[in-house]
Amino acid sequence: MTDIKVGEGEREYFNGGIKTITTESSVLVSSSKYLNNAELRRLVAQEMLRRNGPDLPNTAFIPEVAQLLIMMEDFGQIMQLFEEEKARLPRFRAWCENRALADFKKDQVKDCAPGTLGAALHDFMVNSGYELDIFYREIEVVNDLTFYLRQTAVTHDIEHIISGFGPNHGGEVALLTANMHSKMRYFHPELASFFNRIQTYLKAKTIMKDGLFYPESMALNLEAEFRGAEQGRNWAYPMMLADWRTMVDWQIADIREELNITPVPEPGLWADTNRLCNEDDPHWGEPVLEAAE
Repeated sequence: MTDIKVGEGEREYFNGGIKTITTESSVLVSSSKYLNNAELRRLVAQEMLRRNGPDLPNTAFIPEVAQLLIMMEDFGQIMQLFEEEKARLPRFRAWCENRALADFKKDQVKDCAPGTLGAALHDFMVNSGYELDIFYREIEVVNDLTFYLRQTAVTHDIEHIISGFGPNHGGEVALLTANMHSKMRYFHPELASFFNRIQTYLKAKTIMKDGLFYPESMALNLEAEFRGAEQGRNWAYPMMLADWRTMVDWQIADIREELNITPVPEPGLWADTNRLCNEDDPHWGEPVLEAAE
C-alpha cells in the first residue's frame, strides 16, 4: 500500500515543538556528545538496523562500541561518584578496597567439590573451550575504576551460572535486565547509569533487531526481560559486588540463598533460542515448538 502517508495533523502534533537552532559551526554538531561522534553514530545505526547475518554475527563490533563509549566518559566525575558511593555503601567500599579479581583458571578450580561454583566454572571452561577472561584483558588494576572494568569483564559467565540465565539469546537479555534493575535500585542513578552504559546499548540493539526482523525472537525477548527484571529486583545486592574468591567452594544453592537469587529459572530454559535470531546458527530458521495454550 503505497498511499499510506503521515498527515499534516500528525506532523503538527508530534513536531509542533521543534525549534530551529542556528550555529556558526561548519561541521555537524549536536548537544549530544554521542551523536557528535561519527564512528559511534555509524556503528549504532548499523548495529541497530542490520540483520544478524552469517557474515556478521550478533556480537560483532561490541568491543569497538564499548571502547568508544568508555572513552567518552568524564573519568574525574566517575571517580568522584565512586568515592561518594563508597562513603554511603559499606559493601561497595569493601568490594573496591579488596579488589578480589575473579580471574579463575581451569587448574585453580579443577578439584572443587561437585555442586560448587568452582566445579561449575571448571565444567564451563573445559566444555566451552573459553576462559573467563574475555574483555579488557590489557587493563592493569590500579584504582577502583580499573578494578570495576576488569572484574565485571571476568565475572559475566559466573553471573550466568548463579542467575540460572544461560548463555543463550533469552538468557543474555534476562541477565542484562536483571543487572540493570539491581544496579539502579542499589546505586545512585548517575553511577548506576555508568555501570549500565554498555548494557543499555546491548539491550537497545537487541530489542531493535528482534522487533524489526525476528518476530519469534521478539516474543522471547519480552519474556526474558520480564523474568530478568523479576529476579534482579529481588537480588540482595548487585551481583557484581559478590566476592567470588571466597565463594568458589560454596554450593551454588547456598550462593543463591545468600544473594537472594529468586526465582531461579528451570534448567535449560531458552537453550535452543539462538537460532531464532542468529543467522549464522546451523539451525537458523527452525521454529521453536509453541505451547498448546
